[in-house]
Amino acid sequence: MRICFVSRRYFPAISGMSVYAQNLLRRLVAGGHDVTMIAQYRGDAFGVSVYGGGPPPPVDGVRVIGREQLGEQDGGDFERDVADLVATIRSEHARAPFDVLHAQYGYPTGYAVLLASRELGVPCVTSIQGGDGHWVGSCCRTHETAMRRVLDCGGPVLIGGDSFRTEVSERLGIARERFTIVPGAVDTERFHPLAGRAPGALAPVPVLLYHGRVDRRKGVLDFIAALGMLATRHSFRAIVSGIGPDVQATRDAIAEAGLEDRVEMRGYVAYDDVSAVYREGDIFVSPTYAEGFSNTILEAMASGLPTVSCRSVGVVDCLRDDENALLTEAGDRAALASALERLLTDGALRERLASTALMECRRTYSWFAVAALILDAYRDAIALGVPSREPFEPIAIEACRFRATPHLL
Repeated sequence: MRICFVSRRYFPAISGMSVYAQNLLRRLVAGGHDVTMIAQYRGDAFGVSVYGGGPPPPVDGVRVIGREQLGEQDGGDFERDVADLVATIRSEHARAPFDVLHAQYGYPTGYAVLLASRELGVPCVTSIQGGDGHWVGSCCRTHETAMRRVLDCGGPVLIGGDSFRTEVSERLGIARERFTIVPGAVDTERFHPLAGRAPGALAPVPVLLYHGRVDRRKGVLDFIAALGMLATRHSFRAIVSGIGPDVQATRDAIAEAGLEDRVEMRGYVAYDDVSAVYREGDIFVSPTYAEGFSNTILEAMASGLPTVSCRSVGVVDCLRDDENALLTEAGDRAALASALERLLTDGALRERLASTALMECRRTYSWFAVAALILDAYRDAIALGVPSREPFEPIAIEACRFRATPHLL
């Protein structure tokens, strides 16, 4: 099968999308498929500081094409980047025809793939990511129209879990049956407990780990506030690993709480080094407000760490309170501090939660199983064909918050 995979964000940008794409590409190549990846990237200093960025690196067995998000960088002109992606797909298809197009993220990449699908007569698949459901479509009629077209008019639509499917379905008025659940997955050979250390074990000075996008929507500021509540009662160290739009706000919160000697801001961590960061931690903390499906939570589970998170969309599809994690309400900083205190003081609880999560991760979230589901979606798309090749009417362009702050999309 000849596959064109179009990614909104790939390495050197650090995000769940990058991790997901890398593992999928490896499975597709191992299966003998001919894969081209067209990857968007930020090349400006600001975008690189928020995500990491620059042209995508080579991937063994994959033809890699990087396209800088010049429109996004120039006032949030997503339409310019959509046109660029369509032209790139068209050019690559003329060089050697594709059997299927797969977009990672519904907008702008999914819309570009839908337009290319209708123009070229090539079936398409779209993977809906967190930002698609939580924010895009609620920002303006331009993006709402584009997302509705992606969800209504294309091929199979993949989504990470039932809670996220419910949110997107209700937000955009799309039937739940339109979505196929394909959960996240984790490389359990890369992410595993520290050798000789039992799941849930605690170091003499426990390490509380936050790894991921440093973004208040991921709960990083709630994490720092909870640490401030614990500081007078417990000895601990904390690591905040990653970059994002709220790095400075996090530094300010650490200083305000008087935690400079306890909290390390690790900054950008290359993906090859991330597994070692998990093995430095004793308890993983992800107080996120919403997810599509959290790669970092799966990585923590696979690394044998007990986890504290929230009863949030995307999280509740893989974590259950007091069974394989502790869950609080998003934004409840006192409850977060209380949950962390329980794990710091209850060794049996830590061991039970971490062991249960580790076993579930190995059993349910392997890339071998998830890649098979995605290949099934490709075959379904090819069998369905292209529902229509009629061009869409142009969409009226409206101002919205993502044009002003496109790095938040």
